[in-house]
Amino acid sequence: MGSMVLVIYLLAALKLYLCWSMETKSPLTLDDFFDNTHFLSLSFSSSGQHLLFQTTRPAWNSSSSEYNLWLYDIETQKKKLITKTFGEVLTPHWSPSGNWIAYLSSETSTSNRQYSSESDQKTKYYIYLYSILTDDLWPIQINIEAPSVLRWSDNDSSLYIVATTLNSTGKDEETIFYRQRINNQISTIHRVDIDSNNRSSPINQISTVTTIPFRIGELLHVPLEQKLIFTSVSTLIEDLNDFEIYSIDLRNVSSLTRLTNNQAFEIDLELSNDGKYLLFRNYTRKSNQPEFNDTQRRLYSLDLTNGQTQRLEKDFMGNIIGYTPKSDGGVYILGQLRTEIQIYTQQSAIENSIHRSGWNGTYENLAVSLNRPNSIAFIYSSFEQPKELYYIHDINQLQSAQAITNENYRLAQKEIPKAKVYNWKNEEDQQIIEGILHYPPGKFESKNLPLLVLMHGGPYEASLNDFQASWYNWAPLAATQGWLVLEPNYCGSAGYGDQFVDEIRRQPFTRPTRDILSAVNQLIKDGIVDSTQLAVGGYSYGGFLTNWLITQTTRFNAALSGAGAVDHTSAWGTMDLPILFNHLFGGSPWDASHIYLTESPIYQLDKVRTPTLIVTGGKDTRVDTAQSYMLERGLHYLGIPVKLIIFPNEDHGLDINPWHGKIKVREELKWLMKYGLQSRSKNNK
Repeated sequence: MGSMVLVIYLLAALKLYLCWSMETKSPLTLDDFFDNTHFLSLSFSSSGQHLLFQTTRPAWNSSSSEYNLWLYDIETQKKKLITKTFGEVLTPHWSPSGNWIAYLSSETSTSNRQYSSESDQKTKYYIYLYSILTDDLWPIQINIEAPSVLRWSDNDSSLYIVATTLNSTGKDEETIFYRQRINNQISTIHRVDIDSNNRSSPINQISTVTTIPFRIGELLHVPLEQKLIFTSVSTLIEDLNDFEIYSIDLRNVSSLTRLTNNQAFEIDLELSNDGKYLLFRNYTRKSNQPEFNDTQRRLYSLDLTNGQTQRLEKDFMGNIIGYTPKSDGGVYILGQLRTEIQIYTQQSAIENSIHRSGWNGTYENLAVSLNRPNSIAFIYSSFEQPKELYYIHDINQLQSAQAITNENYRLAQKEIPKAKVYNWKNEEDQQIIEGILHYPPGKFESKNLPLLVLMHGGPYEASLNDFQASWYNWAPLAATQGWLVLEPNYCGSAGYGDQFVDEIRRQPFTRPTRDILSAVNQLIKDGIVDSTQLAVGGYSYGGFLTNWLITQTTRFNAALSGAGAVDHTSAWGTMDLPILFNHLFGGSPWDASHIYLTESPIYQLDKVRTPTLIVTGGKDTRVDTAQSYMLERGLHYLGIPVKLIIFPNEDHGLDINPWHGKIKVREELKWLMKYGLQSRSKNNK
C-alpha cells in the first residue's frame, strides 16, 4: 500500500514539475497585436542567389510607418538591411543583370505631414540605386513631378519612369471644374539614362518618351518587340472603359494601341519568360462580352503577336490572389478556395491546374527563381501562426519549407486564440454558408460564450485561415478579451464560385443578413453562444452590413460601425466607386430606386435600439464621412447611445498614422466591454 502511495506521489510531483518547466505563453495584448511586421513584396535576382523583400511596421514615435528593404543571400543564408525609411517606398525592381536594385522614394519638408496643408509641403523625389556588387546605396534626386511608376529597360543603363499630372487648361486654376479635373489627367513617360561608374553625377540624361492622355497604373518594357505596355486607370471608378491595357512602339511613340476591350479591371501585368505573352489578372462587375463575364479575379494570357486572349486555370472555381511565371513557360498561381489560399501550378491553358500540397493556411507574395526552377519563396500564416517569409529549393517538398525571417517572433510567443472553420445553413434556402470561429484562450469549443459577429468588407473579399494583425482584421484580439468571434463568409464573399458572388446583386444587404442571422441562430441553438450577449461590427462593407443589421433586429447589445453608409443614394453620388453600387443595386438610383430606398438604413433608423460606436476617416473618398455624421445624428436624436470618432486626414484605408488604427480597435474593445456584455432580458428579435 505504501509503495502505491509513493508511486502516486511521484507521478503527481512529476506532473507538477512538467507544468512548471513548460514554457507558458503570455496573453496577447493590444500593444503586442499592433507591434508587428507586414511583408509588402519579394522577388529573386536574375541569378537566383539573392532574394529581395520589403517590410513595414509602425513607427510609433514618429506617428508614421517604417519601410525596410532587405537582401537575403540564398547560399550564405544571411540577410542584411539595405535601407530604412519613414516615407513610403514604391515597389523595388531588379535590373536585368541582377546587379542593381532601383526604387522611387520621396521626402517631404514638413515635419508633421499629418496636420500640414498641401501648400505647406515641399516634396523632393529620388531614384535610389543599390549595388549588389559594392553594397552602395545612391540617392539620385530627379526633377520629375510626382513620379509614380518605375521599370528598367532591357539593360542596366536606363529606366522608365511615369509621372501623372493635371493637364494645364490655361483657365483659372483657382476654380475647380470637377468633371474636367477628373478626366484631365495625363501621364508622361520619361527615360532616365544612368552611368553607374559616375557616382558624383550618375544620371546622363532624362528625356521625355511620350505623353499619354490618361493616368497610367502599371508599366512593362517588352524587349522582344521594343514596346512599352501599360494600364489605364482613373481615380473615379465609374466607367470600365477607363481601365484597359495599351502599348506604344518605342520606334514610333506617337502610335498608341489598345490591347484590351473587355469591360473589366486589369491588374498585375507580367511578361512570360519568353517575352511573347502578357499575363494579367482580370475581374469585372458587369460585361457585354460573355467570355469576360466573371466576378471573381481570374488570370488571362494575351498573345502579343496576334492579340488573342485566353483564360488560364478554367478548372479553378475560386479567386486568383496572385501568380508568377515559371521559367518553363508555366505559371505558379495563388488561388483562394473557401478560407484557404494555396499554391497551384498550370503548365498551359489547355491543362488543368495542379494543387501543390502544403500547409493549411494562407500563402502570399509568391516569388520564383528563374535560374533555380523549383525554388520558391513565399509569405505564410495561419490562424495561430504569424506571418513570416519562407524558402524551399524544391516545390515538390513544400511542407519542408523553412522560415528565413523571424520578424514577428514576439507575436509567436504570445497566446494566440484557437480558431476553426464553422458551417451552417441559411434558414431560408438551406444553402451551406461558411465562416471562422475564434475562441477565447483556454475555451476552445466551450459553450455559452458571448458572441461578436465581425464582418469583412468588399463585399467581394473573404475571411481566411491566416493571421493579419491589423485594425481591419482584429478577431484574435477580440477573442483574447473573452469574445467568441464569428467571421462569416456571407453570400457575396469570394472563393466560393461566381454564382455565390453574384447572388448578392439586387439584394446587397438583405441577402447577406439572412446568412449572418442564420449563423447566430445556429450558434445559440447549439449552445455555443449566450443569446443575451451578442455584438456585431465591421468596416467598409462590413460597416454597411452593421448599419443594416441594427435596423433589422434588436438582439445585438452593441454595434461597431466602421466607414459604413446609411443612405445609399447619396453614397452613390459621393463615393469614388459608383460602379460598385451600379452592380450591387442593379443600376443607378433612378434605374433601381426601389432597391436603393428599401435597403437604406436611414429610412428605418427608428427601429434601432443598439448602442453604436462609429469610426471613419476624415477624408474618406470611398465612403464619404457625411454618412457617419448622418448615422450619428439619427441615433442621437432617437436617444440611442452613440459615439462618432473621426480620424483626421485619413482616407478609407486609415494608413496615414498607425496610431489611428490602434486607437480604433482600443475604443471598439472599450465599447464592447461597456455595452456588449450586458445581458438583456427583453424579447430580442
